[in-house]
Amino acid sequence: MIDGLKPYAAMKDSGTTWLGDVPAHWDVRRLGQLGTFTKGRGGNKEDEVSQGIPCVRYGDLYTTHEYFIHQCKAFLTEEKAHKYSPIEYGDLLFAASGETADEIGKSAVNLLASEARCGGDVILFRPRNKMDPRYLGYAADCHPAATQKASMGRGFTVVHIYPGQLKRLQVALPSLQEQAAIVRFLDHADRRIKRYLRAKEKLVALLEEQKQAIIHEAVTGRIDVRTGKPYPAYKDSGVEWLGNVPEHWEVRRLGQIGTLLKGRGGSKEDEVDEGVPCVRYGDLYTTHAWVIAETRSSVAQEKAAEYTFIRFGDVLFAASGETVDEIGKSAVNLITSRACCGGDIILFRPCLQLDPGFMGYAADCRASAEQKARMGRGFTVVHIYPHQIKRIALTIPPILEQSAIARFLNDAVASTTSAIECTNREIDLLREYRARLIADVVTGKLDVRASAAALPEEPDDPDPVEDDWAGTEVGDVDRPDRNQPMETPAIPEEMAS
Repeated sequence: MIDGLKPYAAMKDSGTTWLGDVPAHWDVRRLGQLGTFTKGRGGNKEDEVSQGIPCVRYGDLYTTHEYFIHQCKAFLTEEKAHKYSPIEYGDLLFAASGETADEIGKSAVNLLASEARCGGDVILFRPRNKMDPRYLGYAADCHPAATQKASMGRGFTVVHIYPGQLKRLQVALPSLQEQAAIVRFLDHADRRIKRYLRAKEKLVALLEEQKQAIIHEAVTGRIDVRTGKPYPAYKDSGVEWLGNVPEHWEVRRLGQIGTLLKGRGGSKEDEVDEGVPCVRYGDLYTTHAWVIAETRSSVAQEKAAEYTFIRFGDVLFAASGETVDEIGKSAVNLITSRACCGGDIILFRPCLQLDPGFMGYAADCRASAEQKARMGRGFTVVHIYPHQIKRIALTIPPILEQSAIARFLNDAVASTTSAIECTNREIDLLREYRARLIADVVTGKLDVRASAAALPEEPDDPDPVEDDWAGTEVGDVDRPDRNQPMETPAIPEEMAS
């Protein structure tokens, strides 16, 4: 299906750098020549209900809907719906604002057959000429169209786009029959690409689960990493989260084996390019996984005295987060030079001889994360406090065993992380291939008419991969081949027929 694609026999200059050459028999038109624009109107999030008349919010256009609107997340009552703009099947909706130029003007075509509405900060385009709605969806948000819209955006903190600008958005326009062939081809190709993407994303999730399981089993004594087998004798830990532990291990709460301090520090305005390394609380759940080897930010020497200094082996906990999963995320400091941490961090400093690497894994393994999650307090922002963290129970093996576990986990985590990174690169390349394929087809760089005619009949909205991995266990996953060349995005063989 893909390999046989060739350019059109005759091309012409589109007259615009965004589109380049287009097939000689295609038109190039501005949206303002093809239909009318109106500005959406609507209330606020408080109008939403769980069931009712579907409503498209502007934010959904860059978080939920890609090219097409098949279903909505928000609904309105009939009483509230009259305050919103009605939308029809085939209408094209643009987000009128966004936080970045890449978001601005993100669009999707409405394919809802039922009555529907859109809220404010949406620009609505209604075609006058007969067009294939799905072709319009692809053409108005492909890469060349997105580049045009990004150049139209105005603003800094929030970027805006206006109907007067979108009227100038240029699209390549084949005949209705050819639009239908392009849609048939792209829908078929997109289903296969998404199938492969979902399989790769599932693989990443399974590898992440595998990594967590390896750490949990090692630091809680389920497996002796020196033999690869369970320990010969176990005892009840007395802690629900830990269950049975090796007989010769101790179970101690953090408050029994060290002291807890509350971090203090200034603001992001104190940051400089070079200075004293500084750990911010947000970095603990976005950047540092188990260990802190280096920091993303530094503060000036003269400002560092306003911050809490940290030592090698200190364990740092995030004292707040937006979700329960973020709360109490921790990492051990392995920076040997002078370093500090900002506010909203809780610092644990051991008073016993403990292996820092082991503590990094033990303080944020699955059993510890479950304890911290139950301690979190709050709704919009979740908080955790030193008096709670001091109650976290850990298993403490002899120091030589701690070091052996840390060395084993360093290797295991590095290996699994490498496989995850490789798979994520494949995902990125496949997404790049998909975007490029759509752009090449809707701008006439590839002739898909013969391929579209040869395609088998398929359901209108198949969902081919939801259950592809049902029942798959972590151990059943084959890791990607890290030696496979990846310089050029290539369509997988299983999608090429």
